[in-house]
Amino acid sequence: MITIRTINPLQEALLHARLHDPFSYLGLHQEQGQTLVRVFRPDDAHVWIRTTVGFEPMQRIHPHGVFEWRGESPPDMPYRLRIEQQGTRHTVYETYDPYAFAPQISGHDLHLFNEGKLWQAYRMLGAQPANNAGVDGMRFSVWAPNAGRVSVVGDFNHWDGRVYPMKVHHASGVWELFIPELPPDTLYKYEIRNRNSGEILLKTDPYANHYELRPNTAALTPAGGRYNWHDATWMMSRANWDWLHAPLNVLEVHAGSWKRHPDGRFYTYRELADHLLSYVLEMGYTHIELMPISEHPLDESWGYQTTGYFAVTRRYGSSDDFRFFVDSCHQAGIGVILDWVPAHFPQDTFALARFDGTALYEHEDPRLGFHQDWGTYIFNYGRNEVKSFLLSSAHYWLSEFHLDGLRVDAVASMLYLDYSRKEGEWLPNKYGGRENLEAIEFLRELNIMAHAEFPGALTLAEESTAWPGVSRPTYVGGLGFSMKWNMGWMHDTLTYMRQDPVHRRYHQDQLTFSQLYAYSENFVLPFSHDEVVHGKGSLWNKMPGDAWQKFANVRLLLVYQMTWPGKKLNFMGNEFAQQREWRINHELDWYLLGQKQHSGIEAAHRDLNHYYKHIPALHQLDFVSEGFHWIDCQDVDHSVISYVRRAKDGSFVLAVLNFTPVPRIGYRIGVPVAGTYHELFNSDSTYYGGSNVGNLGNITSVHIPWMGFADSMTITLPPLAGMIFSLQDVSDTQ
Repeated sequence: MITIRTINPLQEALLHARLHDPFSYLGLHQEQGQTLVRVFRPDDAHVWIRTTVGFEPMQRIHPHGVFEWRGESPPDMPYRLRIEQQGTRHTVYETYDPYAFAPQISGHDLHLFNEGKLWQAYRMLGAQPANNAGVDGMRFSVWAPNAGRVSVVGDFNHWDGRVYPMKVHHASGVWELFIPELPPDTLYKYEIRNRNSGEILLKTDPYANHYELRPNTAALTPAGGRYNWHDATWMMSRANWDWLHAPLNVLEVHAGSWKRHPDGRFYTYRELADHLLSYVLEMGYTHIELMPISEHPLDESWGYQTTGYFAVTRRYGSSDDFRFFVDSCHQAGIGVILDWVPAHFPQDTFALARFDGTALYEHEDPRLGFHQDWGTYIFNYGRNEVKSFLLSSAHYWLSEFHLDGLRVDAVASMLYLDYSRKEGEWLPNKYGGRENLEAIEFLRELNIMAHAEFPGALTLAEESTAWPGVSRPTYVGGLGFSMKWNMGWMHDTLTYMRQDPVHRRYHQDQLTFSQLYAYSENFVLPFSHDEVVHGKGSLWNKMPGDAWQKFANVRLLLVYQMTWPGKKLNFMGNEFAQQREWRINHELDWYLLGQKQHSGIEAAHRDLNHYYKHIPALHQLDFVSEGFHWIDCQDVDHSVISYVRRAKDGSFVLAVLNFTPVPRIGYRIGVPVAGTYHELFNSDSTYYGGSNVGNLGNITSVHIPWMGFADSMTITLPPLAGMIFSLQDVSDTQ
């Protein structure tokens, strides 16, 4: 029997999915001296509530599923319901009512979140396994200050936004609801009703750490428990790591196209922990930098149009699978850096874009909030809750996955309000300038947080302009990054290498100019993925000349990079002269290693990596002028440059590079110390695919002044080749 009472406004709002405060109507209440419990179960035929005398029937007061129970004394809290579902199958089960549980989020955390200072907002917002009043379940919370109603929807309530409306913490704009006994890996989203327009939005959880496999976009409730790490030795060592003077040689990797299975399947994180890690160790790199592995819907975005800022992409496995990968790297002595993207986010309607029907994470005005180049939105860095979101994302990756650094993408686009914009397409800051003051402050806070919370972890900026102090501490006015990609060096170097050798004499300044600013920042020398896509050609294809000259030029380029001041980064495939541009949907052309010239490039790169790592002069003073001294930078007629690299203890090596295909016999160079010099590395060695022109091992200097040095030696310079010489220790000859 249905007893229909007079519809009150709250019931009407509930039935029409407009109830702003569900706890004002649902759950336990006192009314006219009686206890009243009200539940909304639109898909159920009968409902009972457990009281002090057992289960008692609840009365259906509306045909759409509103049930009430009234009694003289309240049931034990939290009260339990017995449910008989509608339909042909007679299904009876027991559960708790979500509206029998009090909110759990503390006012202190909400205050910090609204102040932009909650660095671990991922522990408050999103779906959190929780225990409330002794009952296990999931606590959901989401920031949507302009919503009139927010509901948790999923298979568990037939995606019906009327069933589980959330409670709002009014001052903060955060909505919360605890759903008891909801298991891990349950699909869910938020249904949001904008308070002004009435627009209904179905949004995935911005703070979720698990999502469905693309192209589906629902979040998944997480499981409890913690991964058992085995990298304590690495983490302790990293905390005391003198990264300014240590070798840093990074292989940049796209996890989905480094290698694939014969049937086209991706390698999983655990498979990469075996195959990629062993390759990196053999090749002598110190770190792996992963292009974004945060969740994203479109493979072709390469991960740079992220929608899951707290989620490892399911393409390659689970979060714990990724932890296993990082753990394995650390146990083997390899660091892991993640490409992280706070510069923009995509327009996908299921994600952050106009999240509660308003420009919440972005700016309303497209002159501030839209990237024309990429068709993406720009974060509103001046909004405190957005800062909490982004700072928490950085904290999450560094904390939860023990990552050794974040490479921050597109920093230049964050710093300038007129980035890639014409006159009239941007708005100046409050002082009339082009600097994005809010983004600058955000970046400083990011770096302060990262260095304070995670000793030894690096932050690396992809910043393509001459913004001062990118890698200088915030307390002296810098942005606080550990290092900055040297985009100017990269551009000048590749422009020079494209020149036919006969014309290189007119462009030698492109090789030498970077010494004028080389120590103004802590620089990384990058040949990244951006240089081998979009018609730019692979490193091999950038080189002039016939096939032999192309290979020789690649070897020469790598010698120049590995001996020049600055830390090193190469995109996968550079190390064996991949000929085709990088293709997101294909693995690298590993079959090329069956050809002598390509395997020779790989061997040269491997040996250079190991020399760089083990010779202090090649890495110890990368960031100060004391680590570098020209021997000769003016021999433009021969297109030859030569220089000294020094270590703290004064030990040194010489680098001599010939950028023409003409061998130079009897070429004289000055040397810092008289003695016998060993030809440590020659990129023209037959072993590397070269013509084997060289110096037969050792050369002894003579007392002939040259280029400001008291002593000198004559050497044979191979064509299109780089050489490294070390002073032979007297004990080596005894």
